[in-house]
Amino acid sequence: MRTKNGRAAMAAVILAAATGPAMGQSAPPRPITIEQAVSEALDHNLSLLAERYNVSVAQAAVVTAGLRPNPVVTVNAMLPDSELVDAGVATREGAVRTDYVLERGGKRDRRIEQATLARTVAELQLLDTTRKLVLDVQSAFADVQLAKLNLALAQENLAALNNVVSVDVERVRTGDLAQVELSRSRLAALQFENDVQQQTAKLEIARNRLATLLGRRAGDVPDVTGDLRRDTDVLERDVLQARALEQRPDVRASRTDQARSVADLRLQLANAKIDYTVSGEYHRVQGGGLVGNNYGIFLSAPLPIFNRNQGEVARAQTEQQQLEAKTRALEADVISDLNAAFTDYRAARQIVERIESTMLAQARDVRTTMEYSYRRGEASLVEFLDAVRAFIDITRSYNEARADYARSLYTLDALSGKVMP
Repeated sequence: MRTKNGRAAMAAVILAAATGPAMGQSAPPRPITIEQAVSEALDHNLSLLAERYNVSVAQAAVVTAGLRPNPVVTVNAMLPDSELVDAGVATREGAVRTDYVLERGGKRDRRIEQATLARTVAELQLLDTTRKLVLDVQSAFADVQLAKLNLALAQENLAALNNVVSVDVERVRTGDLAQVELSRSRLAALQFENDVQQQTAKLEIARNRLATLLGRRAGDVPDVTGDLRRDTDVLERDVLQARALEQRPDVRASRTDQARSVADLRLQLANAKIDYTVSGEYHRVQGGGLVGNNYGIFLSAPLPIFNRNQGEVARAQTEQQQLEAKTRALEADVISDLNAAFTDYRAARQIVERIESTMLAQARDVRTTMEYSYRRGEASLVEFLDAVRAFIDITRSYNEARADYARSLYTLDALSGKVMP
């Protein structure tokens, strides 16, 4: 009985050891496309979620701007001693007074206009934040794609060199190769293993950056799928510039803020006009055996001797000039940034085409030929490794050029204000 129980316990331990790591291992991340990454970032990015509150705050300011002044009600009572009332010296009095300010100069309409334009500025600034976030996500997505390509390249070359090491072991056993050559090939394989580890670390860093932009929790790193972007249509600089000056949210926000400053100036000029206060009063008097009612209507207005809101008018005028200068500066920066990005785009496109047409296939053929020659003993290990490293350099340059080309396309979309589909 004890033997059976001991065997059952041992079987359970073995089963737990065999299945435990597999059951505790987390599932690999589900690959996402660039469209899914952008959509997830727009829904969950923390910075964008915080930016959306600015629109709600601006909308509340519009509601506040449309409110009219509250009427003021004043109630008072005069209750002297009965002896004074009976002697006719004093009377009991009660009064109810209502005051209401009549705004002049269209102040309410000016407030609503200024607040509405401020809300539009907040909405456009949210769109601009979204534009920048989309570019960051697209660039981070391209970084992950590049890291995966470089990792695959490193693994491919490591596998090829490990295969060569296996062949060298057999050649040493048969006496066809010196032991020192085997040591050199193993050392080269170790260097390629280091490259694989470095590329693995770069891929992990790129995934973590993308996860942060997507608003994911720590440890929830995404994987990506799809090829690096490559458009066949050639872009035109003039078309991009015209679209940027017309559609960029930050340019539109600057121009709208300039219009808001004009509305603010009109508001301050309206505030310079005096308001009238209309009052009505009911006054009841009792004393000496008599009871009487008094009614009064009053109209009051301040005398604009000292304060004519001249300070705020001057501030609004200066702010209007300042925003005009800022708008011109922003438009100049947009054109400058777009020209620089277009230069990067054109250079990256040319590099990709040049490597594809003249360098990539040749480097792969040379590596294959030198590997075949080395296995046959017709080439040295140094010659073979030189061919492998040349292939790695060219292929890695090609991968980076493709990534630069994809990023340049995303950058031109963002800088020109292209609307996301």
